[in-house]
Amino acid sequence: MDLLRSNLSRVRIPEPTNRIYKQECCLSFETPRSEGGLFIDMCTFLAFGKDYVGWNYEKTGNPVYLHIKQTKKSVPEDRPSKKPTLLAIGVDGGFDNNEPEYEETHSIIILPDYVSLPFPSVELPEKVRLAADAIILAEGAERKEQLAAWTLDKKQTSAYAVNLQQINNGVIIPRSGWKCAKCEKRDNLWLNLTDGMILCGRKNWDGTGGKNHAIEHYKETGYPLAVKLGTITADLEAADVFSYPEDDSVLDPLLAQHLAFFGIDFSSLQKTEMTTAERELDQNTNFDWNRIQESGQEVDPIFGPGYTGLVNLGNSCYLAATMQVVFSTESFALRYYVNQSLKEAFKVAPADPTVDLNMQLTKLAHGLLSGKYSVPVLEDNANANVTTPTTTAKQEGIPPRMFKAVIAASHPEFTSMRQQDALEFFLHFLDQVERVNPANSVLHPARSFKFGIEDRILCSSGKVAYNRRHDYILSLNIPLHEATNKGELEAFNKLKAEKLAEGKEVSGDEIVRPRVPLEACLANFSAPEEIHDFYSTALKAKTTALKTAGLTSFPDYLVLHMRKFVMETGWVPKKLDVYIDVPDIIDISQMRSKGHQVGEELLPDGVPSEEESSIPSANEDIVAQLVSMGFNHLHCQKAAISTSNAGIEEAMNWLLSHMDDPDIDNPISEGHSSGTLSNIDQSKVDTLISFGFQEEIARKALKASGGDIEKATDWIFSNPDASVSSMETTTSNTQPVTSDAALPDGGGRYRLIGIVSHIGTSTQCGHYVAHIVKDGRWVIFNDNKVAASINPPKDMGYLYFFERLRS
Repeated sequence: MDLLRSNLSRVRIPEPTNRIYKQECCLSFETPRSEGGLFIDMCTFLAFGKDYVGWNYEKTGNPVYLHIKQTKKSVPEDRPSKKPTLLAIGVDGGFDNNEPEYEETHSIIILPDYVSLPFPSVELPEKVRLAADAIILAEGAERKEQLAAWTLDKKQTSAYAVNLQQINNGVIIPRSGWKCAKCEKRDNLWLNLTDGMILCGRKNWDGTGGKNHAIEHYKETGYPLAVKLGTITADLEAADVFSYPEDDSVLDPLLAQHLAFFGIDFSSLQKTEMTTAERELDQNTNFDWNRIQESGQEVDPIFGPGYTGLVNLGNSCYLAATMQVVFSTESFALRYYVNQSLKEAFKVAPADPTVDLNMQLTKLAHGLLSGKYSVPVLEDNANANVTTPTTTAKQEGIPPRMFKAVIAASHPEFTSMRQQDALEFFLHFLDQVERVNPANSVLHPARSFKFGIEDRILCSSGKVAYNRRHDYILSLNIPLHEATNKGELEAFNKLKAEKLAEGKEVSGDEIVRPRVPLEACLANFSAPEEIHDFYSTALKAKTTALKTAGLTSFPDYLVLHMRKFVMETGWVPKKLDVYIDVPDIIDISQMRSKGHQVGEELLPDGVPSEEESSIPSANEDIVAQLVSMGFNHLHCQKAAISTSNAGIEEAMNWLLSHMDDPDIDNPISEGHSSGTLSNIDQSKVDTLISFGFQEEIARKALKASGGDIEKATDWIFSNPDASVSSMETTTSNTQPVTSDAALPDGGGRYRLIGIVSHIGTSTQCGHYVAHIVKDGRWVIFNDNKVAASINPPKDMGYLYFFERLRS
């Protein structure tokens, strides 16, 4: 007891605001139920397993710990289940999973000699008793986060929805290509339901996220409601509507009407489609669901190093599937497991290791790859009073709670229990890893996925320009016209039409889906693409150019993203019902960009002059047809320009009604000029400058587009030579801004090593599963289920992971 009293200065009584960890070790996945129990530092309130508490003592000198040990109670087999009254887990009225009950014991431990004192005990100093009681009674930090995310508070109908006044300003929202009206942000965008402004969301504490333009717009205008773009689906109640004056997510009962005001029509979809929840339940029994999860098949569970499952924390399968594949790569295994021990990571971690990405990645890597937690679940044998493995052996898996909290800190969407896009998470994860690893580090793991892409733009003048950028994924469109089973598809469509005419439905086993070779998707990426209204600095006029894309480097790991989700007319989201035939070995050598070739002449630097940029462009086909009818060429050009090249009929009508105009014979540069650069609205210039463009370029772009900001932005990006700062373009006097020197490179032959598959109608719902090649066989990772795969769904992937073959 004297030893304890001499260390009372290292004991704190926790305040209500203190985060107390008592469910899981900060450095491992040990819990109070583990063999050694859990040790709570009574100064920092961090938890450590038996093998790790000594490291904390060495680092901090804190000697006093509350030891918690939980042992399973014997429970009658006929214990009745409680009926849930609340959609929640672990709260009163929530789901009862019939989990076993545990008896908890406590003691005070003093390091370094592990002196044990019983608790509770009146002989203990009052400060220790108060501190221990507060820790025991407190809701653990891990549990608080879990319950906060799981308890689904019902959204309230906004008081501003029913009488919302919408401004008829002619705004029609396009199906894609959204960007903030005040900055360059293209994600985290909100549509104000009063005036149709699209603006970015709030800035996060670390500087990431949006730039607060949406909330600033509310403060300026008082327009109360906004809906987050990308969350609008057939199930309108699931859309993320935010009320600024109420400062909360709300329900808008008239959302369909408010969206239709801006050209987004869901009325017919609501009447014919199931809700998201109904679809998810329906998918449990369909063919794709069973095939991707390999349900109904006797798969053999696998245990040992590299075969550890991840507990689903609540729609966290997107994280589990992605991280299983990531840690199957050599680069991440070396960085966070082979070359970094838990102790080394803890030594360099900040005072609170739970918020350190390097520490939590190392913890996750050791949890997944060591095999320590990949063991069969043991059950009590009631007859023999012994513990034996279950007949259908499975593992509990490890819960990636602390890792999820750290990686989601800079991306609020990932803190929720809602389903997320695995691709979006993968890119966010690599971005965060890149931020915390030195760029010049040999073991920088994210760079093994990084590669260069080069766009070659061939002008009709015969001259070329090159644009370069870096990426982590190769996103591929799926050319359905390249399907290899067109005969079967025609027969199926005929059968489907006949059954519909008879009022019958097509059964699941009768459905025929298009089969598109992966080679066709790769070829489509490199195929020439026309760029219309491309301003050529060689011709000093707009023309049509050809763009081809190639890779400037081949990464160690190539990730292919299949664009299975498209937006149909009326903003109806649709998942392409298609199979991709993916071989085990691919060769993309032909996709390597050749770069600037001898004899190629680069497009000259420069931007169109004021006079040139003020001359609108007429559609030559319309002009030629009108001229062939006997009209004056200049008059025909003016007709096409004045009708925005809408068509021959519109141009003809304009000509017939303007033949006697006094300025009909004036040059276009005079008669159709939209003013001088000095007359351009300065506020619009400032907006473009905020996008990162130079003022001179902004003025010329606004001049060329008649003062329209969106068209001006498109004009700048359609004229890569207009601004060196806004486009990484190689011309006669410039060098590529982006260097590939730090990127891995090698041959173009790759081997398929992993697949992340998705079941569901949207990336925001459904389920994700990973299939990975390990030790020469395919293995399925379905949350905490890890087993040998019998029939991996290689043709149903959303993300494909390839490893470069070593020559």
